[in-house]
Amino acid sequence: MKKYLLIAFLITSISFGQKSTLYCIGDSTMANKKDPDSNPEHGWAQVLQSFFKDDIKVVNKAVNGRSTKSFINEKRWDSIYKKLKKGDYVFIEFGHNDEKIEDSTRYTNPHTVYRYNLIKFVNESREKGAIPILLTSIARRNFNEKGVLVPTHGDYPLETRLVAQEYKVPFIDLEYYTELLEQSYGPEKSKLLHLHFKAGEVPYYKDEKKDDTHLSLLGANKIAQIVINQIKTSKDSSLITLQKGIK
Repeated sequence: MKKYLLIAFLITSISFGQKSTLYCIGDSTMANKKDPDSNPEHGWAQVLQSFFKDDIKVVNKAVNGRSTKSFINEKRWDSIYKKLKKGDYVFIEFGHNDEKIEDSTRYTNPHTVYRYNLIKFVNESREKGAIPILLTSIARRNFNEKGVLVPTHGDYPLETRLVAQEYKVPFIDLEYYTELLEQSYGPEKSKLLHLHFKAGEVPYYKDEKKDDTHLSLLGANKIAQIVINQIKTSKDSSLITLQKGIK
């Protein structure tokens, strides 16, 4: 009897000790950047771990310059799929590089290949008992001369929304919430969310820097907070473990 009680205790202890892994797949807007102490650029998933307790382990597999197509073709998705286990989560945010129509290794038609690549990520995550979460691309800082924020992602966010709806996938409309963020800062102050520096202003950049796509540490933290807020307020029961893991 004692033997069986001991085995039961060990199994219970191991179960409670297991962490849920949150995999992040996407492009440079999410990705970890080298030299984080000196590099002004940060991906929003790079700072995500600080929002979670120790029982959620963030594994950021987003890579600069990748589209859904190149992420799959380079076997990056396969390497994650093999490790996925029941109770894990997968954040999926692509689109910036799927738009690159001049590059056959990355471009995808939003209504065909892009759509079906998203469905692949969703279905294969679920095969392993993991929970996929779809996110639209973050907005670019793209104000016109009238101060209107002009969208740049075409139909890619639309297809992400449609796949999320059709396949009943937890969904964060990051394009919408980052549009609100950019607009709240306005055409000039929103530069602080991105990478705008005069020549010699920061040691990391020798030349002037004007980048309205990638994020400063401030921008990365603001977007990570948006994601956390959306997870917190979600009514989707499949996100309960993630919700409990938020600090």
